[in-house]
Amino acid sequence: MCDKCKRMCYLCSLNTENIQPTIACMELPSLFIERTTAAMGSEACRSLVEALADDAPVSIRTNSNKSMSSPLGETVPWTTNGYYLSSRPAFTFDPLFHAGCYYVQEASSMFVEQVIRTYVNTPITALDLCAAPGGKSTLLRSTLPEGSLLVANEYVRQRANILAENLIKWGNPQVIVTNNAPADLGLHAGVFDLVLADVPCSGEGMFRKDKTAIEEWSEENVHLCQRRQREILTDVWDALKPGGLLIYSTCTFNREENEENVAWIMRELGAEALPVPTDPSWNICGSLTDETLPVYRFLPHRTRGEGFFLAVLRKEADSMQPSRRRTVKKGKKTTRKPLPIPIEAKAWMASPDDYIFEWQEQTLRAFPRQHAGLYASLSASLRVLHAGVELCEAKGKTLIPDASLALSSALRADAFPQVALDYAQAINYLRRETWMPDTSVPTGYVLLTYRNTPLGFAKNMGNRANNLYPTEWRIRSSHIPDVPPLFTATP
Repeated sequence: MCDKCKRMCYLCSLNTENIQPTIACMELPSLFIERTTAAMGSEACRSLVEALADDAPVSIRTNSNKSMSSPLGETVPWTTNGYYLSSRPAFTFDPLFHAGCYYVQEASSMFVEQVIRTYVNTPITALDLCAAPGGKSTLLRSTLPEGSLLVANEYVRQRANILAENLIKWGNPQVIVTNNAPADLGLHAGVFDLVLADVPCSGEGMFRKDKTAIEEWSEENVHLCQRRQREILTDVWDALKPGGLLIYSTCTFNREENEENVAWIMRELGAEALPVPTDPSWNICGSLTDETLPVYRFLPHRTRGEGFFLAVLRKEADSMQPSRRRTVKKGKKTTRKPLPIPIEAKAWMASPDDYIFEWQEQTLRAFPRQHAGLYASLSASLRVLHAGVELCEAKGKTLIPDASLALSSALRADAFPQVALDYAQAINYLRRETWMPDTSVPTGYVLLTYRNTPLGFAKNMGNRANNLYPTEWRIRSSHIPDVPPLFTATP
């Protein structure tokens, strides 16, 4: 009997030597324990359950195109800009977080970088199929060779809006964010050199972070997820070029959603599994079903991170495509005469000749010229939430610069007067509260910065200023921490 929980807990049931557990017990489903024991063995299962009872590590990945203080902490060994933190700071109250200087990402999933470093050496067109909230998308955007285009898609609209926000803050203009079903992407045959499918799963690898995942777990749901994952892959398969790469990943432990699905992809869709170089010190595990199958398992009792599974597959050059007859939906026709492209707005860009410019209703968008043809093709049939850089909104003859421009690497450094904010001012701005400029600030649109990093725009009216930070992005909490977050504590 366990002194911690005063009952016969799962750790006790695995404790064949009657050693008293020294960790807090978890309410894990007994069937999950049975299945995991059958898959990994009793000792590995016990170690896994013990690890799940510990606190999850905290990790971030920095944006190499934006400034950050250093050193930040112990490095995540399988990625370039990943760091473990000793504790979890109040990220919500760090202006650098809102500015896109870093992303709070689970360390195990940063392993995607190793795939890109190994197999992608020239510019490509990549699709992150189930991309929200944006961790792997921002990683791809930082790791892909210069000149690559990333299409980040999310089917659920609310999550897609969060994805767009995070990629806008990351600041790279060679991005399209879409809100579509996988089958809609699949209609664009042979477009993508790489597809990352981090598919919805039963979430066993997130048990210690998400109690809901424990409550919703069932063997039936595991099999339901497996069927849904195969449907998603079938729907999108046409969009991957012959010879292209599929990165398949989940955050779950079971074999059905992992090894069995990889075998199914190879057999039914036509692909070969590819190896990814690893270091033995990383303690990454291999297949639970076939030791010759190159797959990569991150288990919390072996690696410092959450549960994660990844496999890389190359689509066969002569792979047969599933037969589907669907009609590409056309974009809405409009007879409205397009507005002229204002020279003033183009001048806000560091390299305007590298972009095409177009109006979307009253919003002016700039998109990289080198990908203009593909952008036109995709936007004709897909629901595009964000692409390139949203420059401004037209209200009558007034052009109101957009937050997307403020946070983008495409912004010309001297396009707007810059005003540096201290910590309290930055938090107030991010709450979308009134900002009162001093008399030295010029009237008109100004770019507000924090520690030399843009946060967004305001319009100085002389005696007051309009806060132009997007309403939907604002900090909603009224709490003010006594101590600034980790990354703002020192200049």
